[in-house]
Amino acid sequence: MKAYLLLLILGLLLSCRPAIPVDHEPPLPMLEHEAPTYQAHQLSDEVLYDKLLGMLVGSAIGDAMGAPTEMWSREQMQLEYGFIDTLDDMVREPSAEGTWAMNLPAGGTTDDTRWKVLMIDYLTGTGSTILSRPERLSALSFAEHIQNRYESSLSQLKQIDEYKLDPYEDQMRRIAWLKEWAMVAKPYAEGEIDDFSDALNKFYGGEMVCAGMLFSPMIGATYPGNPLWAYEQSYRIDIFDIGFAKDISGLTASLVAKAMEPGVSPDSVMRVVRDVDPKGYFNSRLVGRTSYKVYRDALAIVKAAKDADPAEVLQNTPVKLAIPLKTEADSIKYARFAVAYERMDQHLQSFPFHPSEIHLVNLVALMLFDFDFQTSMEFVINFGRDNDTTGAVTGAILGAYHGVSALPGGLVQKILETNRLMGTDLELLAQRLTQSM
Repeated sequence: MKAYLLLLILGLLLSCRPAIPVDHEPPLPMLEHEAPTYQAHQLSDEVLYDKLLGMLVGSAIGDAMGAPTEMWSREQMQLEYGFIDTLDDMVREPSAEGTWAMNLPAGGTTDDTRWKVLMIDYLTGTGSTILSRPERLSALSFAEHIQNRYESSLSQLKQIDEYKLDPYEDQMRRIAWLKEWAMVAKPYAEGEIDDFSDALNKFYGGEMVCAGMLFSPMIGATYPGNPLWAYEQSYRIDIFDIGFAKDISGLTASLVAKAMEPGVSPDSVMRVVRDVDPKGYFNSRLVGRTSYKVYRDALAIVKAAKDADPAEVLQNTPVKLAIPLKTEADSIKYARFAVAYERMDQHLQSFPFHPSEIHLVNLVALMLFDFDFQTSMEFVINFGRDNDTTGAVTGAILGAYHGVSALPGGLVQKILETNRLMGTDLELLAQRLTQSM
């Protein structure tokens, strides 16, 4: 009798669980995970260059579109800029993590793009053999690279005439940008485990931040069509994230790596989020995989937004947007934006640069607009919050997927021109990386 009651109770409990669509069932938990293996890419130099530059430019477009309104509320964005659908001049003071110059022209970028440049320097620097052999990346060499870059910035500061304020302040921003990172990298590079642990737990105040998501797209781009290997390499060198933040950074690298594969479908790219799990996060006792829970939230938001009736949304939604409504397509876009924003607002984290929040916005954008670059960029930027970082992540995936030749030509040219003025030639960087691979 007791056994029967236990079975009955168990059956009732299981019947209360929400159903998961068959297409989105998580893979069966595995006790042992096969180690990822390196697979050399088969892309021609022409295709590889197109996709590498696409990743860099796509990420920079998202970065630059969000830079003028980074961390603003939607109300403030609409008051000053209306609906953001292109690059715009920015009126903002320079900062360590933001732009390094005052009031940059349209196309100016922040640390999201600087991290891509730093990663290319690391991967292709003098004497580097990282990309010429199928070897695993080294967290030690990565930590040393950041430590050396920080110490070089300190040395350059000492050479500046103390009576010249502008160059002094400019160099101070360069130092402050890497200070938090160097505080973690230095003890790691020197093998001081206790000091490293202490520094890691105080990194940006001990908050769960999107650290690895700034550089993991660059890792994904260097391993086209090899998402498992890209995840593994991102995970290996990410000494700045803990817990599920490392998993999300690894998945970001995987999404870019899969998007680099010619002819791949959006559905195949998105399957990475549930199928790539070399560290066994699905097996986590009592907790499961946090990144997969974010993915399920994204699926629910996308379904609600696609099912929404535009007329009903326009009449009843509390979310007011500045989208110009001239056609039926505009009304559909408005409805999807409004419903998704309202539901995403329910998942806001304590800090906008929390990895699970950026991951959620990115996944919703990709799935809701079927990898359309322009609309996806508009979606993540007008949501607000840490929109330059979210734009940079989404733009990196879509840029890798489409290649630079398929991105909006006007945006591409403006990004290339403005970043050259800032001292960053994205075309030369893509050429350098192509030759190294």
